[in-house]
Amino acid sequence: MNGYTSLCDQFSAIFNTKSKISHGVCSVSLHRNFSVTVQGRTTTSVVPVSVSFEALDQNGNALNLAEIAILEKEVPSFMYSVVQHGLIVSALHNHWIFVNPNILYMHIQSVEPPLQFGRKLVNAFSALSSYPKS
Repeated sequence: MNGYTSLCDQFSAIFNTKSKISHGVCSVSLHRNFSVTVQGRTTTSVVPVSVSFEALDQNGNALNLAEIAILEKEVPSFMYSVVQHGLIVSALHNHWIFVNPNILYMHIQSVEPPLQFGRKLVNAFSALSSYPKS
């Protein structure tokens, strides 16, 4: 598990944040920095970015997953960037109603070395209007 912990620490360093390991899943949590209201109330909890990997095999490939809150106007450029990096966009949907501005949640996945996935995702973040942070 020590090698896994080291890999998880390297993964979190790509995102400039801390990681946690729970039930064999290495995850990092970030958030987007823009103002949002739900039913007229200001909230920061609806703009998360979560990135994780699990099921690491002997070849160093893992199941890599991400979910990111994005503004509707960011969808075309961010989706293009994600796909250009060879990642799969597995879902794009809303979570909340009565939200201003309208926010969508993009799910991204791959099976590859987690550090490679992390670097691709961070690279794709450049297509967003604000960089996710911890």
